[in-house]
Amino acid sequence: MNANPLDAWLRIVVSQDARGLKTLLADDVIFHSPIVHAPQRGKEIVTRYLAVALHAFFSPSFRVIRKLFGDTDAMLEFESEVDGVTINAVDIVKWNSAGQLTEFKVMVRPLKAIDVVRQKMAEGLQAKQ
Repeated sequence: MNANPLDAWLRIVVSQDARGLKTLLADDVIFHSPIVHAPQRGKEIVTRYLAVALHAFFSPSFRVIRKLFGDTDAMLEFESEVDGVTINAVDIVKWNSAGQLTEFKVMVRPLKAIDVVRQKMAEGLQAKQ
């Protein structure tokens, strides 16, 4: 697995290809959504959320602002314009010794961006049912 799993996640985002999540996520991964109160647990449900998020957050304006790496965790700050609203967000991830993500937390600002993300995520999750 990649020594910097956040770089693997960024490649998935840019390529819009969720198939890479199968190897990137640990079986017991936990996802903390900016929209859903309870953490989502397990590879299947987290894959579903992240696959939808790929489309909810991504646009041609997507750009990485900052990447910070530690030994077992990292942060990616990015901006993207969706439906005329600039989304500023942060992905905070932790990984295991195999390089698989064990925890994934998303933070979004401003409030108007959260509303856009909530709408796009709801549409995407309903379409995948």
